[in-house]
Amino acid sequence: MTATGKPLTVAISSTALFDLTESNDIYVEQGLEAYRRYQIAQEDAILERGDGYYLVEKLLNINKLLEEPRVEIILLSRNSADTGLRVFNSIRAYDLSITRAAFCGGQSPYRYINAFKCDLFLSTYAEDVRQALEQNVAAAQLMGRYRGHNSNRAGSELKLAFDGDSVLFSDEAEQIYQSDGLAAFSASEHSQAQEPLGGGPFKAFLSALHELQKEFPEGANPIRTALVTARSAPAHERVIRTLRDWDIRLDESLFLGGMDKTQFLQAFEADIFFDDQSAHCERAADVVATGHVPHGVINKGHE
Repeated sequence: MTATGKPLTVAISSTALFDLTESNDIYVEQGLEAYRRYQIAQEDAILERGDGYYLVEKLLNINKLLEEPRVEIILLSRNSADTGLRVFNSIRAYDLSITRAAFCGGQSPYRYINAFKCDLFLSTYAEDVRQALEQNVAAAQLMGRYRGHNSNRAGSELKLAFDGDSVLFSDEAEQIYQSDGLAAFSASEHSQAQEPLGGGPFKAFLSALHELQKEFPEGANPIRTALVTARSAPAHERVIRTLRDWDIRLDESLFLGGMDKTQFLQAFEADIFFDDQSAHCERAADVVATGHVPHGVINKGHE
């Protein structure tokens, strides 16, 4: 097991795991009863993969590599068990080892996140994600635009990319940047280079992921992590010292100085990317599964 004595636990909504666009259109246009009838009529029709599918597939592959249940995937769905049967039929068809689920009959499933001891929650519903973040669980809204996959297929490396401020770290530095500008931000980070940043909503998840990485021998690790941040020198030093203080290693750190992150995410072959800024997420969503983290000062007006 990981150092916490529990598997790395990731909760995902049915709309993040599978493409339920057609079903959702029926719900919006015709109502709940029409949606229920449609799902029952189609319950043997296998759903197409959603934004979070390949991440889940690769996470579950970790169990095969270690021959131990180190990762667990929980399905948290707004469906009822009746309409959710199609989802479980699709899970079985794709041979995904998902056995635990909560079907909430139209209500938000976020209230079960802590009961399941989840380290990460992925959903297409922004409000569910915000509620999870308020419970101090790492959470992101998948953008729902990425339908393909890159050459980094299941069975090889699992690659996760993270923004820094307001995701891995607190938004304390971002607050200065937003209120006083780049020069003030750079001066503040330089003067506080020896002071570790506070943890952001994904610190605990990154720590759990790092513990899982330790289960593999050096040089043969199937999990690879990257920091992809708009920071540049001299603001890099505080980040490096913060991670050192946390005793967390990232495999790659990209300090881009405001450059567009999209091509770098493609070059890294990220399976998923987490960022707090919707503009960055919009640009990345066409080439990589992207999770918007609605946290920090940049998102205050949208909460």
